[in-house]
Amino acid sequence: MQEEILRIKSISELHALCGFPKPFHPLISIIDVSQWEIGPEWLEKKMAMDLYTIALKDASCGLNYGRNAYDFNEGVLIFTAPNQVTSIQKEQQINEIHGWIVFIHPDLIRHTDLGNRIDDYGFFSYDVHEALHLSEPEQNTLYECVNLIKAEIKERVDNHSQRVIVSTLELLLNYSMRYYERQFNTRTAQNIDTVSQFEKLLKRYYKEGKFTEHGSPSIDYFAEAIHLSPKYLSDLLKKQTGIGTKDHINNFIVDKAKTLLLSDADSVSGIAYKLGFNYPHYFSRLFKSKTGMTPNDYRNKPTLN
Repeated sequence: MQEEILRIKSISELHALCGFPKPFHPLISIIDVSQWEIGPEWLEKKMAMDLYTIALKDASCGLNYGRNAYDFNEGVLIFTAPNQVTSIQKEQQINEIHGWIVFIHPDLIRHTDLGNRIDDYGFFSYDVHEALHLSEPEQNTLYECVNLIKAEIKERVDNHSQRVIVSTLELLLNYSMRYYERQFNTRTAQNIDTVSQFEKLLKRYYKEGKFTEHGSPSIDYFAEAIHLSPKYLSDLLKKQTGIGTKDHINNFIVDKAKTLLLSDADSVSGIAYKLGFNYPHYFSRLFKSKTGMTPNDYRNKPTLN
């Protein structure tokens, strides 16, 4: 029997379930982690919220997100999007952990510029082991943003409140994007190793005939093998090489197609099937988009002696 998942649909429902005071605002709340006591009744209970969360914590809190456990020992920033499943694996006493959690209902940013661009902040889809590790000055900057939002929620709810709250929230997210880019840059050696793993997996997939058998590999295939989230892997590849996962795969296919077109007597349709295309015209479209020529034009072009 599948384990039941507790669904939390609103800020007020969250506050009631966790024993927090009544929220100041119906669509956004900031919780002081040091004042959050977690008893045994919450252990391993699976939860899914219709909320975005941004959490900064300074000590181990034994959280599970999806299939991955995360037990950190330093200040990190974690993002989750609505409908991600979480569970708590350890109890927590008052003042045991310090930090904050911002809970955001999607209705707060709906019909705003931030709502239209929220998917651009890919870290909401990262796994927890891909969390953002912050320096002390970086933490202080984000604390300032959170304190501005907190003051706006508590003291100045008026016709301008939503605009001020959303713009400050966007500032927090833009700082986070900057800090993630810094983290990508400072982990160059580790990132190069990840790129190397990706390229080896892609070559092995081709060598083992899996293009023909299963079609083009998905981003999820590589992410699972490398133990990264699909979004984090694609962002890492783009930062390190200038192109994302899908373009890496397509460039590899076109490169192999060039070799086969000049060395294999098989038809263009046969080569398309070898490279995982059930419909040859999709292969021809991809090849032309990358080379400016159809497969037949490439095969028949004059060679230089």
